[in-house]
Amino acid sequence: MLRNKKAVIFDLDGTLVDSMWMWKAIDIEYLGKFGIALPTTLQKDIEGMSFSETAVYFKEAFQIPDNLDKIKADWNRMAYEKYTKEVTLKKGAKEFIEYCKENGVKIGIATSNSRELVDATLEALNIRDYFDCVMTACEVEKGKPAPDIYLTVAEKVGIKPAECLVFEDIEMGILAGKNAGMEVCAVEDEFSMDQMELKKKLADYYIKDYYELNY
Repeated sequence: MLRNKKAVIFDLDGTLVDSMWMWKAIDIEYLGKFGIALPTTLQKDIEGMSFSETAVYFKEAFQIPDNLDKIKADWNRMAYEKYTKEVTLKKGAKEFIEYCKENGVKIGIATSNSRELVDATLEALNIRDYFDCVMTACEVEKGKPAPDIYLTVAEKVGIKPAECLVFEDIEMGILAGKNAGMEVCAVEDEFSMDQMELKKKLADYYIKDYYELNY
């Protein structure tokens, strides 16, 4: 999988860390403040969107009276403690990151989450210094499945797209990596098990955890 690869780029939530479990509860609580029930299709509807794009979606779809900055600030506040105290790395992820660092493979993050939560998570897990580039989809023109964020990370670390390997956990993320001209390894996650067969079809590789990698 790593043959001829000079950079590894990770999505964050559901790929590098176990964190998807918290967002349904946050969405229920947040929408509940406005007397709105959680739509069953919400997760699919917003899949791949950046933090900012998701805020726009919520404001327009649910007629949220708050401005976009307030919406995002509320989400950051609601999720911050969970990210800094309860979120853990995926099995084998730390060892794989250390291997890449020791062997001169550039390491990046390309996430749809907010800068505040990403930075807080990496600091809490004590892994920030491993990464050569950390980008959020809010910092590029379009979120996933557009290739913007993956192409930007590749450019930042100075590696050609064809020499990058992407790790992703959801359909829109896999498509973003493929659209960037990169090989993609799909990572199993409890909250996208219904996408398992689709993920296997779209991606070049599929793993249950990082201990499955041969390196």
